[in-house]
Amino acid sequence: MPGPDEIRIIEPLCAVFRRKLKSEGLKYTPERAQVLDTIMRFDGVFEADRLLDELRASDFRVSKATVYRTLKLLQDAGIIQRVLSNDDHARYQLAYGHTPHDQLVRLDTGEVLDLELPELLALRERICRERGLEAQGHRLQIYAVGG
Repeated sequence: MPGPDEIRIIEPLCAVFRRKLKSEGLKYTPERAQVLDTIMRFDGVFEADRLLDELRASDFRVSKATVYRTLKLLQDAGIIQRVLSNDDHARYQLAYGHTPHDQLVRLDTGEVLDLELPELLALRERICRERGLEAQGHRLQIYAVGG
């Protein structure tokens, strides 16, 4: 894992997504490209409805079904990850090329707070190294309510 002063070169997201689509026998359509582009401009957690609203606000015509199918493909490609919550609203965040997003989820307010836990990264690396593996990511979500 690169140190804080090292440059980490990652493959462009569109190339990662194109490869995933090709492996599934699917095409990289303008609609899928626009969904990915819109997601890349989000900061933090987003809901599918917000994504759909942003796409429609930009006068880009895309169906709700296309958005949901594209979200699933992006998840499968490791580009985004679903943020777990206790309600029925699926939330997502950009994951590829980012330090893992560890989170504290407020069940009473729905607020999602990012946590920086370098000790967890070190533990993850040690566990994988001891087993001759290379970590590709992790997810930690803590659920809490006000006391």
